[in-house]
Amino acid sequence: MLAQTPDFYRAERVGTLYVPDVAAAVQAGQALGLPPAEKDARRVLLLLVDPQVDFVHTDGALSVPGAVEDTRRTIAWIFAHVGALTRIAVSLDSHIPTQIFFPTWWLGPQGEHPAPFTPITAAEVEAGRWKPLFEPQWSRHYVRELEARAKKTLMIWPYHTLMGTPGHSITPALYEAIIYHAAARAAQPILLPKGTLPKTEHYSLLEPEVKVPGEPQGELNRAFVDELTHYERIYVAGQAKSHCVLETLGTVMRVFADRPQEIAKWHVLTDCMSSVAHPEIDFEAQAEETLARYAERGLKLTTSREAM
Repeated sequence: MLAQTPDFYRAERVGTLYVPDVAAAVQAGQALGLPPAEKDARRVLLLLVDPQVDFVHTDGALSVPGAVEDTRRTIAWIFAHVGALTRIAVSLDSHIPTQIFFPTWWLGPQGEHPAPFTPITAAEVEAGRWKPLFEPQWSRHYVRELEARAKKTLMIWPYHTLMGTPGHSITPALYEAIIYHAAARAAQPILLPKGTLPKTEHYSLLEPEVKVPGEPQGELNRAFVDELTHYERIYVAGQAKSHCVLETLGTVMRVFADRPQEIAKWHVLTDCMSSVAHPEIDFEAQAEETLARYAERGLKLTTSREAM
């Protein structure tokens, strides 16, 4: 474990928008003189789920309470373990303004679009309470499939992580830490865009909620699932615990259901993630209950303070 914090890092800047000092991060990382990651006898991956401005910053479009503090702990963990960390992979929620979970897709009987955090049920769609403005046949199929297979109701979200906007970016202080690690270990970060397909939600970084065969990002990302099996240990952090982190872990539990040795590799940094706040739904309690079930099946729940 390394004790030093690089000179370029300022903890008070976490959660603020600025241009990352890539040159300083590269210089500081290279100055450590660490061996390249390809020489690691034990391969360790840090998987960062959607650590983006719109989720992390308090003024983000879909700000997650506690995410700034989560990110500080994540950055400190990277600095502490840079010499033992082989690779960092980062998912990026990536949207356009017209998608099935945004207000633009639906219209009510008075000509109104649904407000953010409005649930839309299959029964309401069948009854004409909400009408899809795009791909009506698929939209009706989608809400039915979502309820029947994923056991979820379609949720309308605020516009967030729109490609080309600052909200889509990795929060700058964390970006610097990622580049610092990449320079220190000569290991390119893995960037994983998700959510670009308008016809489906894409919480899990590994698969969409409803499959769209033949479309980019329309099915399980089998190539990255295979990549994950080449690590001896995988740590998970990011936002939001109640949604994209939890759904990613749900995919892991399903895909590796008959390979408990793979599930045992996964370690969730529980103090490096928080749940979406909702006035009527206790997402945190739901997440805790689900994680407890996963832990019974071998998933490791840990914190950034515990030894690697």
